[in-house]
Amino acid sequence: LDVLRAIGKEPQSFQALIKEISLAKGGNTHLDNYIQTLEKEFSQLNNTNTIETQARRLVERLALALQASLLVRHASHAVADAFCQTRLSGDWGNCFGTLPNNIDLQAILSSI
Repeated sequence: LDVLRAIGKEPQSFQALIKEISLAKGGNTHLDNYIQTLEKEFSQLNNTNTIETQARRLVERLALALQASLLVRHASHAVADAFCQTRLSGDWGNCFGTLPNNIDLQAILSSI
């Protein structure tokens, strides 16, 4: 709720965060789609009760988007793609460490 209060007091803070996240636009399709969905969902939250019940999910989604943006901009392509594919598009199963078959594990391991 603190994040929502901050956005309520300083509405431009949400746009500043989206602007920071958007610096990675074009670097990963999963992230691009996620940003677009996030902006749309946030613009549709106009009822205070709805906002408060969705606060934790919204903040989690903002954090994931920022993490993905930083990885797309500063990590190896394989690491960023694996994160975006699993965390933003939901292709990760129900067990930690479960990855889709098309993840380049050799590239990820060699970047460590």
